[in-house]
Amino acid sequence: MIARWLVAVATVSLPAAAAAQDSPLLASLFNDHAVLQRDRPITVWGHANPGETVSVALSGARVSARADMRGAWQAQLPPLPAGGPYVLSAQAGAVTQQVSDVLVGDVYLCGGQSNMEFPARQSTGAWGGLAPKPEPMLRFAHVEHDSAAAPRDDLSKPAPWRIVDSSSVGDASAVCFYMARSLQHDLKIPVGFVDSDWGGTTIQSWITAPSLATLPDYADGAASLALLAKDPAAARAAEARRGEAWWRRNDPRWAATRRWSDPAFDDAAWPTLALAGSWRDAGIPALAAFDGVVWLRKTVDLSAEQAAAADRLLLGPIDAHDTVWINGRWTGSNGVNWFWRDYAVPQGAFHAGRNVIAIRVLGGGGPTGQPDNRQIKLKDGTAISLAGHWSYQLGAALKGKPPSAPWEVPASLATLNNGMIAPIARYGFRLAAWYQGESNVGDAKGYASLLPMLMRDWRRQTNDPALPFLVAQLATLGTPATAPGESGWADMRDVQAKAVRADPHAGLAVTFDLGDRYDIHPTQKMIVGERLARAARVVAYGRSVTPGGPEVTAVARDGADLAVTFRNVSAGLRTYGAAQAIGFETCTATACRYVLGTVAGDRIVLAGANGPDVTRVRYAWADAPYVNLYNTDDLPAVPFEWPVTP
Repeated sequence: MIARWLVAVATVSLPAAAAAQDSPLLASLFNDHAVLQRDRPITVWGHANPGETVSVALSGARVSARADMRGAWQAQLPPLPAGGPYVLSAQAGAVTQQVSDVLVGDVYLCGGQSNMEFPARQSTGAWGGLAPKPEPMLRFAHVEHDSAAAPRDDLSKPAPWRIVDSSSVGDASAVCFYMARSLQHDLKIPVGFVDSDWGGTTIQSWITAPSLATLPDYADGAASLALLAKDPAAARAAEARRGEAWWRRNDPRWAATRRWSDPAFDDAAWPTLALAGSWRDAGIPALAAFDGVVWLRKTVDLSAEQAAAADRLLLGPIDAHDTVWINGRWTGSNGVNWFWRDYAVPQGAFHAGRNVIAIRVLGGGGPTGQPDNRQIKLKDGTAISLAGHWSYQLGAALKGKPPSAPWEVPASLATLNNGMIAPIARYGFRLAAWYQGESNVGDAKGYASLLPMLMRDWRRQTNDPALPFLVAQLATLGTPATAPGESGWADMRDVQAKAVRADPHAGLAVTFDLGDRYDIHPTQKMIVGERLARAARVVAYGRSVTPGGPEVTAVARDGADLAVTFRNVSAGLRTYGAAQAIGFETCTATACRYVLGTVAGDRIVLAGANGPDVTRVRYAWADAPYVNLYNTDDLPAVPFEWPVTP
């Protein structure tokens, strides 16, 4: 999973202070070539001097607002139909800002993890050119990665709008681009899309802290995040205590090793190793097959200027869980083996002279990246290398999953909503599209609560309780099944489908037939985008088309047979490559078995499958299912598990 769009590093930062007077008046998403949402009031906001009056003008309309004591202001312009180009201007005192080539049309918000972040230039078909001619009515903006302890008023990094052409489109989210292009070619109006995504992240990162706090599993973490926003030192101290409580309970050597994070501890007798890949490959017999706790320590000398400027501690990926101290001060912890560690340096943690960095690793490989990945980053962007030898010592041969700090990406709570959704939620969107779930596989039960919560949050944040919400279902991955069994990926697909089914303003795009069982990032993104566009035509635009593939509505007993009824069959069901439908299973309380199906209009008949102990039917229930049931629009049937009607 260590691909370009996944190997991002993160720090949690605190809310930015109000902009200075010479900074732009408008929030950063209002920039040249922007697309604004048509047919509804246009919310505009930004920063000025506290108490200052800001005047905003667009297409002959002018409104004003007064900046509050923090310098934040917000105004609302009247609705406009699709059109443009316009100039959007803001003026406060002697400061004026103008945004040129602004269009009004429909704007789409796309979010999720790496399959949404996946760039168009790497998608199937990109070799032939994605935009041979500029498409001035199709534009996009990309929100840069940002993790924040509290909701931001504005993006911390620029998100310039770009016109789709041959030089720009390769950088766009492939799925979002193909969806937007399909819809724009139909609508014949300006369309803009904003992608706000981060590979490998969990859904919890994209939900607000107040919502997560209503769930027992996340209440304590949400409280820790709130404390981080108010008092970082207290939050880190509390997190250190929580982590050490786990180690005290689970590590039989905790009492003997807990002082190894202390800078005063004498590690002169410890052996050393050069960290260049997994410790299993270091040529040290004691580490060659070791799975457990290993402590690492390194001494680094800093000048007073370097210590004061130290901003982040970069350690690269670590297998699997690490806890880090700088001069005995707890700095951070993470438990995702492929994710690159980038810890914020606590205020005053480094000092002039000798400094000690200590890392406690629980896993089977330790730091797995290259030596250049490990460095102290200074505020001016320069770095101090931590390559070379580290002292090490083995701890207990222990297994387990210690807690990670709830603000550490990719499994953080709310921090990506704070940094990448909250700052743009007021912008105005026609719909939202979501492609995520791979990082939550294994917790489908939890996801059943979290996905509807995410939809409610984004609708509340965008002030649109009926915001159309599109979900791309998880694709294929892994070894094909040779016998019926349980599947975490099938569980997750089922949860996604049920969440959409229960929501009158949601739509689903099935993707498993477009997947690559060898690659979590299948490249066929165009069809995924077009399937999302098809769902959008129904839930966002009220078109009378089939929104997606066949969906089960009932499983009934019919003599010796079982009859599975579907909706969204278009002109009928069809099978590819065989006269019978494969991938169906009948299940009793204890086991499932494969059965073949026959098409009969909008039904599949499972001949002879009506055993008295059969309680449910499953379809495509595997990590990497092989199936052949479609409707006449060439859309695959939605995987399901469904009870048999008595």
